[in-house]
Amino acid sequence: MEHNFIDAGVNLTSPQYDDKRSDIVDRATAAGISNMLLIGSNMIDSQASLALAKKFNVVSTAGVHPHDAKDANSDFIRQIEGLLTHKEVVAIGECGLDFNRDFSPRDIQENILEQQLTLAKVTKMPVYLHERDAFSVMKAQLENTDVKGVLHCFTGGREALEFYLNYGLYIGITGWVCDERRGAELQALVPLIPDDKLLLETDAPYLLPRSLSPKPKSRRNEPMFIHEVANTVAQLRGQTIEHVAKLSVENFNRLFLAGQSR
Repeated sequence: MEHNFIDAGVNLTSPQYDDKRSDIVDRATAAGISNMLLIGSNMIDSQASLALAKKFNVVSTAGVHPHDAKDANSDFIRQIEGLLTHKEVVAIGECGLDFNRDFSPRDIQENILEQQLTLAKVTKMPVYLHERDAFSVMKAQLENTDVKGVLHCFTGGREALEFYLNYGLYIGITGWVCDERRGAELQALVPLIPDDKLLLETDAPYLLPRSLSPKPKSRRNEPMFIHEVANTVAQLRGQTIEHVAKLSVENFNRLFLAGQSR
């Protein structure tokens, strides 16, 4: 694999990867992946992601996912601030709203997100955002602050895409776009994303690209399959895979690594 890729979203702490993480990273490196963003979804997970980022010389996030919002300690913001002192931690999140599964009460989700958005504004750190079936509330929260970041694993409609782009967010595209069943709407929207706002991510071990052939026996996604996402995105945009890979790397570095002085 000659292309240089960055996977802008990997759940490397997942139990699905227990005892396999070094092999996962080795295969990613062999597939041309030069960096990965390891996702933290709560404080324990964020600390584990940081430890893995240090071990494998990649980067990570620190934050509280909406699914975990109900379990956030009262001092979670202070804990995030502590993690932000490490140069490997380049974004606040995964944070956001999920009204699809409602694993946490919606008012708690909103409160936990608001605190993280405020921290991002104060620290000028990017946010790593999650939104499912909660666009109107997410829109209102973003309009009340001024942050930079990415809408991770975007699966929304055109109105949402246009708002997030106008707001200035980057858009993360996963293997969802490779799904001929669920991904049709996203496939139609991918060409509308400007070159300077596109990020490629696997969200591994989830969202194994359905177009991948042959599929791994484990049915587990991993970063090495970023090329399948890139290939599908390139076809939809009428661009080469080389161009899509290059612009995604440039966008990742601009958003997360530019001016990194900590």
